[in-house]
Formats: sequence, structure tokens, C-alpha cells
Amino acid sequence: MGPLAINEIISENTNLFLAFIIGIGFGFVLEQSGFSSSRKLAGVFYGYDTVVLKVFFTAAITAMLGLLFFSLFGWIDLKLVYINPTYLTSAIVGGIIMGAGFIMGGYCPGTSFCGASIGKLDAFVFIGGLFIGVFIFGIGYNLWDGMYLAKFLGSPKISETLGLTDGVFAFLLIIMALAMFWVAEWAEKKFPREEY
Repeated sequence: MGPLAINEIISENTNLFLAFIIGIGFGFVLEQSGFSSSRKLAGVFYGYDTVVLKVFFTAAITAMLGLLFFSLFGWIDLKLVYINPTYLTSAIVGGIIMGAGFIMGGYCPGTSFCGASIGKLDAFVFIGGLFIGVFIFGIGYNLWDGMYLAKFLGSPKISETLGLTDGVFAFLLIIMALAMFWVAEWAEKKFPREEY
């Protein structure tokens, strides 16, 4: 819930309760949007259904603009927003592994739980694979911790790396998103939709 609990505006228990309610709402919206269907999710890789791209890009832009406006009005200090540290090698390897799993299984970790919540067997299998992967990573950590911790870049922001202000970067990202949405619409017309 942002820095509300940290700044003692709300209690830690209220913070956890609000996170629980928001999580249930998020899961409900995901399921109602069709994100419990592995065929719909995998459709983005084949071009026949790009709703995943549109929804997640829209969510990212909404969050970005929300943070920028909250910062502008003095409602949030962006320096208090946590940015995950970047380990370039493990980010690339992890992205390849997750991307391959997404294409083969049709789910990402979050949407697999969405599918499991309505009883989809393939989602349960995917979750089983997820836990097996976590277990293997945990017990074998000493084998690949060198790769996992390689190429540490700190916690850079893309805007800072490119030498842009946050506002200019946000504007360029919105333009890029609109172009991507146009390409997504073209792809959906180019490739036949399958019934699912």
C-alpha cells in the first residue's frame, strides 16, 4: 500500500487487510477478463488475441501516471518507492525461462492461481511445476548463485539510464504503447482467432 504504513498513516494490520481486499479484487477482475484461460493468455504469442498485452501495458501506464501525478501534488515521495535491484544476467535467464514456460503452459505465475481458483486442471499442473522449480532453485542455489548475482546494476530507472526526465519518459512510453496497441489490432486481424 505504498508508504502509508511506513509513514504511520495507517496501521500495519490495516495495510495487510487492504492488500488482501485489493488482491481479491484484482483476482476477480483477472478471471472476469478471461485471464484464467491458458489459450487466451498464450494467444498473445501467436497473434490471435492480444488482450494480455493491452491490459498489462495499460496497467503499467496507469500506475506510472498515478505515481507521477501523486508526486507532482506532493502526495507521495518517489524516493520512498522501492525499485528492485537489477542483476542483468539472472533477469535475462529468468525471462527466457518464464517466457518459455508461459508459451508452453499458457500461464504466468499469477494467472495460474487465477485459473486454479476456478478449478482449471492445467493451472494446477502449472502451479505444481512452479513449486518444483522454486524447490530446485532453492536446494541448488549454491550451484548457480554466481550467475544469479552476476552483472549487478543497482536499482536504475530507465528514464535515468536514458538521461530523460520522468515526464518525458512517460510521454514516450505512452506513444510507444499506442503504437503497440495499433500493431496488436493489426495482428488480431492478420491471424485467425481460434475458439476457446
